[in-house]
Amino acid sequence: MEDTELHTVSFKLNGHVQVLQVAPRRSLTHVLDQECGMKSARVGCGQGDCGSCTVSVDGVPIRGCLLFAVQADGADIRTAEALADPAMLAAIRKAFKKHRAIQCGYCTPGFMILAEYILRNALPLDQAVQTLSANLCRCTGYSPIVSAVTELLALRAENGCGP
Repeated sequence: MEDTELHTVSFKLNGHVQVLQVAPRRSLTHVLDQECGMKSARVGCGQGDCGSCTVSVDGVPIRGCLLFAVQADGADIRTAEALADPAMLAAIRKAFKKHRAIQCGYCTPGFMILAEYILRNALPLDQAVQTLSANLCRCTGYSPIVSAVTELLALRAENGCGP
C-alpha cells in the first residue's frame, strides 16, 4: 500500500522560506519545479545519471531527482535562478558565453551550480573536471565547459578571490 499522506516540509529556497505539503515520494526536483516555479531544476533522466536536476543543498551540489522533498526539510537550497553571488553568476555566464559552452541550454543550470561550487571551494583543476563530469551535455561536449571553468579558476587565482 502506498503512503499518500502529505507531509509538511520547510526549507529555505534561494533565501526565502518555503513551507509545503508534499507526498513522501515526490522528488525535490518535481517539488521545486511544480510547486515553487524553479524551472532550472529540470527533470532529465529521473535516475540521477544526467545531472540536469542539479541544485545546491546546504552548499553541496546534489541531484534533486534522487532526493525526496521530505528529506530536504530544514535545508538551504539554491537553484540556478539565485546563485549565491551575483558577481560570480555574471562571471560564469560571461565565461560560458565566451567559450561557447552553451548550446541547447538544458544542462546549463546544472553546470552553473557545479561551476559555482568549484569556484567557491577553489577546487584544483583535476577535481573541477571530475566535479563537472557529474552532469551530461549532449550538445556542446565537455571541452568548452571545462575551458570556461578553467578560465574562471585562473581568474580566481589571479585575483586571489572570486571571479
